[in-house]
Amino acid sequence: MLFFSFFKSLVETQVTVELKNDLCIRGTLKSVDQFLNIKLADIAVVDEHKYPHMRAVKSIFIRGSVIRYIHMPKDNVDTALLEDATRREAQAQKERATA
Repeated sequence: MLFFSFFKSLVETQVTVELKNDLCIRGTLKSVDQFLNIKLADIAVVDEHKYPHMRAVKSIFIRGSVIRYIHMPKDNVDTALLEDATRREAQAQKERATA
């Protein structure tokens, strides 16, 4: 749930999604669900000459299982908040395991 909450905070920001088939797509993040499926709008393929059929596509839905990386601007990431949330989630999991 940590990553889902994190990506929900990035809605309406510009991201680049790298897929497992080496296709990189840049666009505006419109939505994300609990399976980390994402919807991008106003997309552009990074290597357009390699994928000319993608020029006509304006928005796309990407299944979470085919995503390798999501690149985002560094200033959109609050690392202190993310580290704190990670610590709290790890502590909660540890407490559930010992209970």
